[in-house]
Amino acid sequence: MMSQTVEVRFKGTRKAYFLWEDETDPIRVKDAVVVEVERGRDLGRVTAVGDVASKKCGGCTSCAVGETTEEPATLKPVIRRATAEDLKVHQEIRLSEEEVRQKVIQRVRAHELLMKVSDTEWQWDRNKLTIYFTADKRVDFRALVRDLASLFRTRIELRQIGVRDEAARLSGVGRCGREYCCSTWLKELSPVNLGLAKDQHLSLNPSQISGGCGRLLCCLKYEHDFYVTTRKRFPKEGKTLKTAAGAEKVIAVDIFRERVFLRSDEHGSRIIPLAQLREEMDRLGEVFPVSESRAQRASTKHPEAPS
Repeated sequence: MMSQTVEVRFKGTRKAYFLWEDETDPIRVKDAVVVEVERGRDLGRVTAVGDVASKKCGGCTSCAVGETTEEPATLKPVIRRATAEDLKVHQEIRLSEEEVRQKVIQRVRAHELLMKVSDTEWQWDRNKLTIYFTADKRVDFRALVRDLASLFRTRIELRQIGVRDEAARLSGVGRCGREYCCSTWLKELSPVNLGLAKDQHLSLNPSQISGGCGRLLCCLKYEHDFYVTTRKRFPKEGKTLKTAAGAEKVIAVDIFRERVFLRSDEHGSRIIPLAQLREEMDRLGEVFPVSESRAQRASTKHPEAPS
């Protein structure tokens, strides 16, 4: 058995890659490990092993907010599995971080800096304290760093993050009633734009399609392909069809229940299963129309535009 690449996650969205070299004792997902970092040692949990970790390592560009992954050839070996004593120290450190954050906030106010302290993170050996903050503008925090280094007697690193990264670190409950996707399983945050909401026929009211971070919902991105693919099987809203009941206008479609809402001047409104509508039009020899996404329509109008 050769050395295995392992993905190790720390607090929040931070992660890094290492090598497990003990062939007689295979490492497993969720194992706590002590690893060597730039300035000492840190403790994290294994979240991927072997080929899965290798693929993620090769294509990842965000091991931590503002950091990049090391090349596979320079990966450091895992020092050891974490002991019960290691985990106890780790837990004590995590419990102390809120008190540390409050002290940092006091110093920020004393220096009259326009920044919001989101989170603090001790390195496991306490050789470094990372402070995550958000700010609307660039902040000159050099004096603050000197002040905090004197207070905590360790290396201080201030790291500015965006509001989406802040939500991922702090977590919370979304409008769906579940914990934020970015804090649980969605570790890579992709750009989200208003066009995705348009393709899904959602309300364009920002309060209806924004998450706890104030930005557009991440689920608009990873659910987009399902909506676009499914809508291809339905006629477009507003389209007039020739059916067994005559000329009927498509009022709305229900892609989850596979239904189409129709209305005619002569017979009024009716709801019909998609399969039944197709059968009616096939018997009449009519071509069944399908919807196109906003991106498809743009591509049709401007075929020379790059995809």
